[in-house]
Amino acid sequence: MLRLTLLAGIGLAKGVLGVNLIASHFSGGIYTLSLTTTGSSGTISVTSQTNGCGTTPGWIELYSDTRKLYCFDESWTGRGQHAEFNVQNDGRLSLTASLQVSGNSVHGVLYGGPQGRSYIATAEYSPSTITTYKLPLQGSRVQQTEKFTLARRGPHQRQDVPHPHEVHLDPTGKFILVPDLGADLIRVFRIDANSGRLTSCASHATGAGDGPRHVKFWKSETGKEKVFSLNELGNSVSAWDVSYTNDCISLTRTHTISTYAPGKKGGANTKAAEIRTFGNFLYASNRADQTFGNSQDSIAIYTIDPATGAIAWLEAANSYSYYPRTFAFNKDGTFVAIGGQTSSNVAIVERDAATGKLGKLVANVQVGQKGRAGEEDGLSAVVWVE
Repeated sequence: MLRLTLLAGIGLAKGVLGVNLIASHFSGGIYTLSLTTTGSSGTISVTSQTNGCGTTPGWIELYSDTRKLYCFDESWTGRGQHAEFNVQNDGRLSLTASLQVSGNSVHGVLYGGPQGRSYIATAEYSPSTITTYKLPLQGSRVQQTEKFTLARRGPHQRQDVPHPHEVHLDPTGKFILVPDLGADLIRVFRIDANSGRLTSCASHATGAGDGPRHVKFWKSETGKEKVFSLNELGNSVSAWDVSYTNDCISLTRTHTISTYAPGKKGGANTKAAEIRTFGNFLYASNRADQTFGNSQDSIAIYTIDPATGAIAWLEAANSYSYYPRTFAFNKDGTFVAIGGQTSSNVAIVERDAATGKLGKLVANVQVGQKGRAGEEDGLSAVVWVE
């Protein structure tokens, strides 16, 4: 919760911003962070830690209106645990429900029902499935499982089987998009709001070897809608025109741009990780490129044409982290919290609202134990509590 005058019971002077963030760690911990900023300087610290989301929390979703945090376990052991937490006024978490699952869930989202919060969908990376559950979480059972298969291997070594990497709810709340890294597809499902059942629509092919990981919707002031996809294996982002036809979403790919400046490319171990939009700007994080020096990876920034939705390279910015798996903007778009997976840190970086550019490091904190390059350890996700 954003608090302009109070932070954890301590009075703050005028012009001082106090806010909490929550970060998850692949070792099992969920951490509350406290950030205080004055102008362009600030301090950040870990104020509490809890558990309850299995052994390998991989993704967290915060619903600010209900102060509910949902956490999804990426455990690779064949057994996992999803969890629901209440977020208290000081940012601390209290576990309210949990569910034993099969694990390997890399993403999850609430959908369906009268308020769009009656069901949960999750994406399981190696089982090649998406799974749905009915809320409440405690005592719930699997409602539906969609198992994906691959007719032939893709050009990349990681494209041996389908690897759904996200379940992304569209702005209408009527469809879920599933970027499939292994199959080079963006799968589309229509939602039955009453039953929570998902029905497959036509899938849409990316470029060969792109390996789509995450997507984001964007809409112009004139109503033109786009989807931007982040391609982990191709180190690129793609723009898609969106149309709603025959009770499904149709996507038409218009162009693809590298996550590196023209004339440059990533190395053998670089992998794009996350994609965000804010206003008419698009951002994508690069892992293991060390563009800004040892263990200092980059965030790619693009402009979005306000009329057509076309994207163009702007510049690369310092992520102040190694393996930036996750990042999120605050509500006003004045700061970005960047979560380095291997460096296991949360870096707070200035953002210029007019130019979209990222600036200097405002605050930085290590969260939990550092990870190992290329391994599923270290910090996994970060969100603002606003």
